[in-house]
Amino acid sequence: MRVIHAAAGLAVVLALTGCQRTSMGGFSSQDSSPAPLQAQPVPSVSSNQLPDPTGNTSQFPAAPTAGTAVAGGAQAAGTQVAAAAGGGLDVTKESMVGNWRVSSAGSSCDMFLTLTNLGSGSRGGTRGCAGELTAMGSWEVAGKQVVLKDRTGNAIARLYKTADARFDGSTNGGQPVSLSR
Repeated sequence: MRVIHAAAGLAVVLALTGCQRTSMGGFSSQDSSPAPLQAQPVPSVSSNQLPDPTGNTSQFPAAPTAGTAVAGGAQAAGTQVAAAAGGGLDVTKESMVGNWRVSSAGSSCDMFLTLTNLGSGSRGGTRGCAGELTAMGSWEVAGKQVVLKDRTGNAIARLYKTADARFDGSTNGGQPVSLSR
């Protein structure tokens, strides 16, 4: 019975020790709150009417046709229509992460894509690739295309999603590139 009373007394003492005053100013009675911030000037806001978006469209280039070649003059199978018509399938960065099998210029190699930031894109790399893809160091999703970049941040290839686990496109030099899982 005494053990129960001792345990209850210890619990009460511990609870009361948690009720002490803690402040940055020690035990003084002065308020240690920070000084209020001074008001800052705010620039004026202007408003204008935006032009009608359905009006003059001559400032925009004409939409490409289904027979348009991809960058460098090469036409990659499966990308011709998707890339030219802008109707590629939607792409998310998360769906790109992982290991990919790359086919380019008649050979195949491996590509690894991560979400680790590297400059304006995410870190990536290749193993066993030839040509322009050996310099691949990062990648990013821009709209409906995947842009592969070299280690200095320059685009070296552009790919479009053509199937559930397949991307087709070409390098800046015109070599067709395909990614698949």
